[in-house]
Amino acid sequence: MLEKRSVTLSGHRTSVALEPEFWAVLERAASEMDTSIAGLIKRIDEARGKAGFDRPLASSLRVWALQRNQALADA
Repeated sequence: MLEKRSVTLSGHRTSVALEPEFWAVLERAASEMDTSIAGLIKRIDEARGKAGFDRPLASSLRVWALQRNQALADA
């Protein structure tokens, strides 16, 4: 089941729906990075824009969470 949350990005409110497991990874990462979940999502969104990805925000968040977990597992 998806969990929907609202965030403000570049002055615009948007909603993102992710599985609770992905929210858990993002929340843990935000805490470890000493930022809010909104701050982390903003960073991921900005990086997505700079990289020229057409990927939707929810997909970008899932990929970021998977890459982070893989990097931690490989360390």
